[in-house]
Amino acid sequence: MSLLYLVLILHTLTTLSSASATEFVYNTNFSNKNITLFGNASIQSSILTLTNQSFFTIGRAFYPQRIRTKRSNSSTLLPFATSFIFSLAPFKNFDAGPGFAFLFTPSRGLNGTTSSQYLGLFNLSNEGNPQNHVLGVEFDTIRNGEVFQDINDNHVGVDINSLVSSVAHEAGYWGGKDDKEFKVLKISSGENYQVWIEFNHSQLNITMAKAGETRPRVPLISSNVNLSEVLVEEMYVGFSASTGRAIDSTKILAWSFSNSNFSIGDALVTDNLPSFVFHKKWFSGSGAIIVGVFITTIIGAGFVLLIFCRENKANEELEEWELEYWPHRISFHEIDAATRGFSEQNVVGNGANGKVYKGILQGEEVAVKRIPQEGEGMREFLAELSSLGRMRHKNLVGLKGWCKKEKGNLILVYDFMMEV
Repeated sequence: MSLLYLVLILHTLTTLSSASATEFVYNTNFSNKNITLFGNASIQSSILTLTNQSFFTIGRAFYPQRIRTKRSNSSTLLPFATSFIFSLAPFKNFDAGPGFAFLFTPSRGLNGTTSSQYLGLFNLSNEGNPQNHVLGVEFDTIRNGEVFQDINDNHVGVDINSLVSSVAHEAGYWGGKDDKEFKVLKISSGENYQVWIEFNHSQLNITMAKAGETRPRVPLISSNVNLSEVLVEEMYVGFSASTGRAIDSTKILAWSFSNSNFSIGDALVTDNLPSFVFHKKWFSGSGAIIVGVFITTIIGAGFVLLIFCRENKANEELEEWELEYWPHRISFHEIDAATRGFSEQNVVGNGANGKVYKGILQGEEVAVKRIPQEGEGMREFLAELSSLGRMRHKNLVGLKGWCKKEKGNLILVYDFMMEV
């Protein structure tokens, strides 16, 4: 009788494996054949890059096929285990952020998502909506306590249809004697970190460590979550990241996933991985004095060279007034495409100093204001930059960027509101 029972169990597991299970391993061999990209995501040297040095962008990447999350004709959720290696590196002179998320979602595109603090997961109107059917594990590098109740600017959180995490913990791992010593890992250090996420029987475990180090025995987060109403039968699985005024380079170096093999993380190669750490050794101790004298010596020549080269580098030209504001220029090509060539059908307002157009820029609704350069145009342009360019408040329309490349016109790009 026991032998027959064992045979039946094995048959059931074999059927489940062939009909429902998904398993894959990518070791720095990402390509357009095994990953589907959206927004600003790209593949560089076989490494998945979600964000780069661009402001207010979204990068999303997914396993190409939907995966089954529930057994056939059943509401019982399938288990899963996934592991990935990531690096989130800052750019020199910029704050890193906002972070990225691993996610399950029923849709892959950018519709319904916003950049900056929303990580490309939700937007202002659908944040917290149970119809999102999104499970995310966020790696957040900006604290937004007022809106999302973030615990700090370096945490891991479980997001269920909302960026208000159901459970969160400072990024790091438990080690030391009896695994009671907590060691912080800075997400935005550029270090390569390995993450393990496992779900089985409503238990979600999340663990992280430096890539190449032994997996900690105690999870960073261990939480009982009810996902029966969150996950639909088939979902896309992947990553989402965004930038705002803070920018970073978020890369996924390796990724594995399985519905049945909870040791799938062991298949990731952690040796000889590229390093993206931003080194600051030159700027410490006595080196800082030497470099300081050197910089002081050449800085004047640098500004002269900048002015001299401005005419020969039209795509990167800087003017003195721009140095006072955070650099969020937007290319004329992007704005032209966003407004469909400044179509009259997109005009939402007319003023004494130009027209306002509605557009879609990187998946977000924007208002584009064209100001004639002659007359008071330049004064109005600079006034807007000097005020809104340094300000961010929920009751003020947000300035997203500017463009000065269109001959005869100055262009300002705002968050879209009903009235501009």
